[in-house]
Amino acid sequence: MAKKKVIIMGAAGRDFHNFNTLYRNDSSVEVVAFTATQIPDIFGRKYPKVLAGDLYPKGIPIFDESKLLGLIKKHNVDEVIFSYSDVPYEYVMEKAAYVMAAGARFSLEGALPTQIKSTKPVIGVCAIRTGCGKSQTTRRVAEALQAMGKKVVAIRHPMPYGDLAKQACQRFAKLSDLDKHKCTIEEREEYEPHIMRGVTVYAGVDYEMIIREAEKEADVILWDGGNNDMSFYQTDFLITVVDPHRAGHELVYYPGQVNLLMADAIVINKIDSADNDGIAEVRANIAAYNPTAAVVDGASPIQVDKPELIRGKRVLVVEDGPTLTHGEMQFGAGVVAASKYGAAELVDPRPFTVKSITKTYEKYPDIGVLLPAMGYGDQQIKDLETTINKTKCDSVIVATPIDLSRILEIKHPATRVYYSLQEIGTPTLAELLEQFLVNQKKKK
Repeated sequence: MAKKKVIIMGAAGRDFHNFNTLYRNDSSVEVVAFTATQIPDIFGRKYPKVLAGDLYPKGIPIFDESKLLGLIKKHNVDEVIFSYSDVPYEYVMEKAAYVMAAGARFSLEGALPTQIKSTKPVIGVCAIRTGCGKSQTTRRVAEALQAMGKKVVAIRHPMPYGDLAKQACQRFAKLSDLDKHKCTIEEREEYEPHIMRGVTVYAGVDYEMIIREAEKEADVILWDGGNNDMSFYQTDFLITVVDPHRAGHELVYYPGQVNLLMADAIVINKIDSADNDGIAEVRANIAAYNPTAAVVDGASPIQVDKPELIRGKRVLVVEDGPTLTHGEMQFGAGVVAASKYGAAELVDPRPFTVKSITKTYEKYPDIGVLLPAMGYGDQQIKDLETTINKTKCDSVIVATPIDLSRILEIKHPATRVYYSLQEIGTPTLAELLEQFLVNQKKKK
């Protein structure tokens, strides 16, 4: 019987996980290629044979997504699996139309078939869009669990942009581990805040291997989601973060609405800076689509270490990269800080960009006068540093979750923005988690 030929469309994360859980050991299927988008320079490589398994002794090639239709015809592909996140429904169906016109089936994999079961309780934090405030929510959950005496291990959604074989299962317990594993800015932004709070982080490519290692040292597993993707693990308690600045997106972005529908608790973040209409719309959508979920009102108040570098100054604002790119946010914590502390002007970095940073603006022209902290590799980190230092400004507002000065030499005076989740009223996350642990104990 001829094998079913499959291509997996991805962005170096969900695509590899779907392959590992569903196709790696399926002799009835031949995955002829991955295609990649969103992440620069991931294509042109191979998913290595050490990860691909015995059925793929030569590994699996990774192509740019622009090659998809040609690959369907060249390999007489039967089915294309869409496996990346944070895109509007219209985008997904446009891809489906092209795939079907080329003669192949277009498919989406469900949450449960790709979710791995843990021997430990799993609390998941997901979102309806990139940039909702998932990271500070995850940190708040970890702090609450630690206060209850639990050993928390966080497992982060994948960001494997280097040597995939070496990144199969990575453990980060101290800051030097970030250098050891040659982490990108994006990886550091997610791992460093956990490490600074005494939480060990696992990440990588093979999430079956990762969970088995994490279980050895954890009382509770904390799934720290990426973009608006679904959890890779079966969650015992799922928290989904929504953003009233982008009210309505919880119903029209894939797979964010899945997270909305599956949530046990929903955090409405940024209530301190969103308008009342946006907050009301999000509340109404939660009531209509997941009325049994607990709703936590949250704010993300900010502070800076050197406000004098903002007041009356011409400032360059450096924001979290993915939040501005495929997250499509028009502003972030840096803009809020610039407004709060009285900046005279936001300096436009676009006349000063170089190489890969210039290309980022070409791909995402709506970013505007903000600078995304792109850093998917050594060259892009260098390009970011050059762009910052070339920009003619009085000072720099660094609104990424990490201290960029540890990996960049910023020649301008710079101040950092700090933000955390602050619950408003009840229920709080701590109250919900305490009840969850009581219920878990009763089950035993």
